[in-house]
Amino acid sequence: MISMVLLSSGVGSRMGKNTPKQYLSLGGKPIIIHTLERLSKVKEIDEVIICCTEGYKEFIAELIENHCPTLNYKLVTGGETRQDSTRNGLQACKNDSVMIHEAARPFVKQTEFERLANSESENAIYGIEIPFTVLKGKNKIDGILNREELVNVQLPQKFNRSKLMNAFEHAYSDNKMFTEDASLFYEYNKNDEITILKGTEFNTKITYPIDLVIGETIYKEYVIGSETD
Repeated sequence: MISMVLLSSGVGSRMGKNTPKQYLSLGGKPIIIHTLERLSKVKEIDEVIICCTEGYKEFIAELIENHCPTLNYKLVTGGETRQDSTRNGLQACKNDSVMIHEAARPFVKQTEFERLANSESENAIYGIEIPFTVLKGKNKIDGILNREELVNVQLPQKFNRSKLMNAFEHAYSDNKMFTEDASLFYEYNKNDEITILKGTEFNTKITYPIDLVIGETIYKEYVIGSETD
């Protein structure tokens, strides 16, 4: 079985709202609920560890009671950074296999969670091609990157939990911070293959106000318009 760590500690400052983005409404329900409802139907996942701020624990519990009361979950206090929150979540898991996802990514279908869960590789992520030109530099161009060798990394991701936690300890020892977990895992487990499953361009993260506008269309056309999950 697999434990899911769902990151929901962000405050959503770039959204410009008083309420964190993952609790805003999309398609008539809070963004986080879209993912929780689907996770409650994935038989390979037997626990969901939700990393959140202390002040939203009661709110999340009420949402789950109203929308997906059969979900087996724990509420864990997040940390100051995404990396801190993920480590807190990993420490609360019971299974050797763990998946990590973000509450602000509500367009991952049940079938996509299941495909990752059943991947033969114990370490796997979703990723898509980069369709535009990428150069290296800030105020001037310092180099050319070959987009054929690059991948746009997505979540959810799946890992061997022991190896991932060991990588976290190395990262803290080296005082390194990572923006997502495949990079951190790779840095300290270069002999362990991480399989890349083909993702979709619909798996976007709600970050800015425009994402909510676009997200309503993705939800109608991609999620409820093409299948029942």
